[in-house]
Amino acid sequence: MSHYSGPLLTRPAAEALLAARDDGADTWRGSLDLGRSSDSASLQPDTWRWLGQQYPYPSKLKDRTIYYWDGDAFAPISRFSGSLIKLVPTEWGAPTFEIDGIKMLPTAKASPYEDARRKVALVEPRGKKVLDTCGGLGYFAACCLEAGVAHVQSFEKNADVLWLRTLNPWSPDPDAPASGGRLQLMHTDVSRAIMQIADASVDALLHDPPRFGIAGELYSQAFYDQLARVLRFGGRLFHYTGSPNKLTSDRDVPREVARRLEKAGFKAQLALDGVLGLRR
Repeated sequence: MSHYSGPLLTRPAAEALLAARDDGADTWRGSLDLGRSSDSASLQPDTWRWLGQQYPYPSKLKDRTIYYWDGDAFAPISRFSGSLIKLVPTEWGAPTFEIDGIKMLPTAKASPYEDARRKVALVEPRGKKVLDTCGGLGYFAACCLEAGVAHVQSFEKNADVLWLRTLNPWSPDPDAPASGGRLQLMHTDVSRAIMQIADASVDALLHDPPRFGIAGELYSQAFYDQLARVLRFGGRLFHYTGSPNKLTSDRDVPREVARRLEKAGFKAQLALDGVLGLRR
């Protein structure tokens, strides 16, 4: 799917646009791509113009919602197909997303993009072939590209997440010149697709699965054995875990993951909010 190139509005951006018009300004300058850039829009009483296209002023917008132009009106970036999935703005610019109200990326202390950059740095992707098991919004892949990766093979099972990516300017586009043909994004279930990847054929791994309750198979010993099989000896893996259930039970998911990775053939240690593994 091609990436959207129209304006993206949040409630603060829309309010600033309207305030400038009401103050009698001819132009408004700000970001219409969630902080990726700043540009000017020309203002008329009933419409505003940006990058050669005319738009109506939006009606009242909701908080914690991002809107895109669907050709007729500004519509929220959300879908319901069994679960409600939604792109959600953050104070950092780069958005997160939610599934049934559960935030999928950490945003409390830093931008989810900056958070991804720190994690990607742990596997040292420059010049390497990287397997990104659960692509999500693509921040791991984007940071790999930024760091000079040779190639990223990324998998995403959820079609609605792939749709969010086409509307998110922070998500990398595999077909964009900036990607240089180095990103391969596949719409498939990595727990099955990994069986087709050759032994010791990747240099580094990034594994950011959904919560255990949603995708327990991606925390299984069988899957970790497959990760060890496809990773070359000496290769690094970062496995995001967070700390689910830590406050409500005695379960320690990061240490459980570390033990399974050790059994699969990794030397594992806790790092950031996950586990760093070295293939032995």
